[in-house]
Amino acid sequence: MNRSPKSLLAALMLGTALTLTAAPVLANPSWHPQSSERLIKLPPSYLQKSLDNDFARSALGQALTTTEQDLSLKTGTLGDLQRAIDTAEGEVRLDLRHQFLAEKREYLNLISERNEMRRKHLKVKRKLFDRMMDKLAEEADDPSGTRQQLIAQQQAARKRFQTSMDVVDQRIFETSMATESKYASQYSQNMQAMEKLLARIKHHDMNQMAEDDDGQPLTRKEHLRRMASDIQTELAMLDQEETMIGYMAKLVALDAMALTEDGLDAELADSDVATVASPVTNLNFFLDN
Repeated sequence: MNRSPKSLLAALMLGTALTLTAAPVLANPSWHPQSSERLIKLPPSYLQKSLDNDFARSALGQALTTTEQDLSLKTGTLGDLQRAIDTAEGEVRLDLRHQFLAEKREYLNLISERNEMRRKHLKVKRKLFDRMMDKLAEEADDPSGTRQQLIAQQQAARKRFQTSMDVVDQRIFETSMATESKYASQYSQNMQAMEKLLARIKHHDMNQMAEDDDGQPLTRKEHLRRMASDIQTELAMLDQEETMIGYMAKLVALDAMALTEDGLDAELADSDVATVASPVTNLNFFLDN
């Protein structure tokens, strides 16, 4: 059963009222990410996911989610109103147009709030990446030599391990019975097991490095620099959206003027104001005998 335009208008206004009584968003929500010292130790492939999860649990992230939900509801309301206007007539159509105009203003307000929160999120993220890159630069130029010492120790440990493997390999295969000995068999099994473990480590998701356009792995600093560059691109896109919102607001203002003019025309049509007739319309009275 089809509802009348008036009942549809009442339903739309009720839906709008329910939308306006949704859970309020905090006046100034914020996000305080984890310390850069902790984040810098994460694998590059896990860094973005960790930041996204941390942001989602923050007051700013929750406020952004709420605003996105409100925008989704508002978009549905605008669609309903637009379809109702197409089938309505007379005063009901005029009332629906006024409601449509008010809803478009609310939509633009929500979009502006959403974009302001997105901008805040991106700026905090950019500062975080700047601190992380500064930290990497400090480690690279560490005057105490702590980092270089650690690298040297790791290289020495790998060298000792390889030397011990070579010694074992040599001792096992020095005798003619080595290939048949239980030691040789165990050695072979151990080597195969280690190769499988190393292959698993190499291809583990948490050990994968981001790659450049040529398929070469990015260093941690290069990966951070690319993520920071992406933030700059997102901020530029937000600036574009703000320009579009300005154009939309201008159109809403023009629509309001047109709607006011239409309302005045309707009032004049229903009023008792006399129509001023030109003498030309009665010219024939004076030309005939």
